[in-house]
Amino acid sequence: MKIVDKMQEEGLDTFLILNPHNIAYLAGFKPSSSSVLLIKEEPVIFTSKMDLEDANLNSKVGTEEFKSLDEIKKLLEGRVGIEGSMKMETFERLKKDSASDFKITGIVEELRQIKTNSELKNIIKALRIAEKSLKQVEFNKKSENDVAAEIEYNMRLNGSNKAAFDTIVASGTRSSLPHADPTFKAIEMPVVIDWGAEYSNYCSDTTRTIIETEKQEEIFDIVFEAQKSAVKVIKPWVKASYIDKVARNVIEEYGYGDAFIHSTGHGVGLEVHEAPSLSKRETIKLQKGMVITIEPGIYLENEFGVRIENMIHITNKGNVLNRIKTKISM
Repeated sequence: MKIVDKMQEEGLDTFLILNPHNIAYLAGFKPSSSSVLLIKEEPVIFTSKMDLEDANLNSKVGTEEFKSLDEIKKLLEGRVGIEGSMKMETFERLKKDSASDFKITGIVEELRQIKTNSELKNIIKALRIAEKSLKQVEFNKKSENDVAAEIEYNMRLNGSNKAAFDTIVASGTRSSLPHADPTFKAIEMPVVIDWGAEYSNYCSDTTRTIIETEKQEEIFDIVFEAQKSAVKVIKPWVKASYIDKVARNVIEEYGYGDAFIHSTGHGVGLEVHEAPSLSKRETIKLQKGMVITIEPGIYLENEFGVRIENMIHITNKGNVLNRIKTKISM
């Protein structure tokens, strides 16, 4: 396992993993309840009775019943790696009266950034399901909530395990709220739809904005130009922050810099938001095999907003994975 090599590089004797996404990545089994993946000589998943049968069927590593954190604590040896996401309460219980030295490490998250061919296939399948599901929606005389529910229903019928996140449908003046929850108000123009499917634990994430007026089209064209400019400069070893800068510069040149209020993108995989972040402060350099989003937006308070988001697979350049049109209509 690559994780063992990474552990040796960081001088770790034991690695304690609680994050279910990280467990799924390393063991091929995603727990639904409290579980611990312990890696030292031989990796073992300790999971509750509720998940034990599932783990026995699907885990790539040995399985045992989880009884208590104190029992796990007895198995820790030497320098122990822990995840940054571990709860402080759990860490305090582990540390109390322990002879081990604990080190926070992100080596699993680092490995997860580079997708294998099988991971990429699952991501693309999740994307195709999501795109098909939006195309099947009938918008006439429906509320934001109706549309969001129909998208998620379609994704289930089309093969998704579930929605990758709560679907965003924001219309009219509410489209200027980047993460607005759908309401029961009737659909108005423009309409921002941000949605994604999950397939075999892997996520997709896309945003489209349906426009109507000349002013909305003007803003749409600026956002689209920013997105195309960012995708054009994607290649291995370019800083993630530079991609953000390229997209942001386009929007700033048109005088809307203050209306671009979030980062340009993020990694996608087992989680819909994972490393790297394509933000102005991100120091990570892009690498072959990463799957990221590019999603610039302009949000005019109390007027409307526009966001366009595509998924990108990095090879020698940035390859757009989406097939659905950038400009769609109701």
